[in-house]
Amino acid sequence: MRKLLRTLALTISLAILASYALWTEMRPVGHYLSDLRSEIALDEGENADHGNLLGIQPELFAGDYQSRERLELKLNAYLEKARSEGLLNAKTVVVLPEHVGTWLVAAGEKAEVYQAASVSEAMSWMAISNPLRLARAWLAAKGDDRLADALFRMKAKRMAQDYQRLFGDLAKRFGVTLVAGSIVLPEPSVENGRLRIGSGPLYNISLVFDADGQPLGQPQRKLFPIRDEQGFTAAASANNLHVVDTPAGRLGVLICADSWYPAGYAELARQGAQLLAVPAFLTGNGNWSKPWGGYNGAPTPADVTLHPGELSEGEAWQRLALAGRLPGSGAQAGITVFMRGQLWDMGSDGQSLVATPTHHRLAAEGRGARLLNLWL
Repeated sequence: MRKLLRTLALTISLAILASYALWTEMRPVGHYLSDLRSEIALDEGENADHGNLLGIQPELFAGDYQSRERLELKLNAYLEKARSEGLLNAKTVVVLPEHVGTWLVAAGEKAEVYQAASVSEAMSWMAISNPLRLARAWLAAKGDDRLADALFRMKAKRMAQDYQRLFGDLAKRFGVTLVAGSIVLPEPSVENGRLRIGSGPLYNISLVFDADGQPLGQPQRKLFPIRDEQGFTAAASANNLHVVDTPAGRLGVLICADSWYPAGYAELARQGAQLLAVPAFLTGNGNWSKPWGGYNGAPTPADVTLHPGELSEGEAWQRLALAGRLPGSGAQAGITVFMRGQLWDMGSDGQSLVATPTHHRLAAEGRGARLLNLWL
């Protein structure tokens, strides 16, 4: 009798394990309706054949990251709108927001990931549906937030491939220079025209693609990760900043919080940057109008005397970041582009803006994706 019970228990256990293994391999693709509409929220200046900075402030949701193709469908529609409005030419520099590539970490996952109520729940579903891959990545993880580090490391090779293919193809298809927002990858570098990953720390990086779809220079690493990023991404040095040559001029990229610090502007000015692009992301619905909370875990620059709560978040972005620092940067123009939409429970806010040494303008608020353009 005992032998029979042991055999039965073993059979049930094996059946459960087999069912779990089968479940982890199932990736049904659900139906999803994307809103592909976009509107011009700001069009500053006149076309003088010097090119333009074109920001795309997308409205994105978890379902847009079910696959690279889903995300491409949406971004392609926004660029088609820009082309139909006469905003694209050989000297156009298109700028996308921070983390637009980061959530490719969710591509190819189970439906429960996209239906999750929170980021933590989505991460849990990713973990339990990729047990062996996660275990290998966990051993190599280096950040304090071991789970986040392991999940990004687990998907890094495919993410890098998807990122380069998606944004390189878009740049080539529309014949523009494209600042591809940002993505989180381990020790990334460009080798022989391909974005490669390493085994070192995770970095939040941005890559610029030329009109042939090829990377320009090395990935630009974020210098000042905010509190939510510090558990799994490393900080880079201002010495790693570099400018790239585009048909519109020499371009420098400052990722989100980096645009609040004078060191980045000084280094880019030393390299002769004429244009500045700031891919940005502000979590929390309605935070733009709430009191500014300070530097969010990053150090306060020595030249800032304002204290948290003295300004709204939106006022702080205008006074202490690109719009306020560009006049002393030596650059001719700059643009800050936020991501909007609802990615799980994170929320989003921020008004994208364009700036010159004499003034800046905010893009008009509205539902859906927004395009903002500055003729140079």
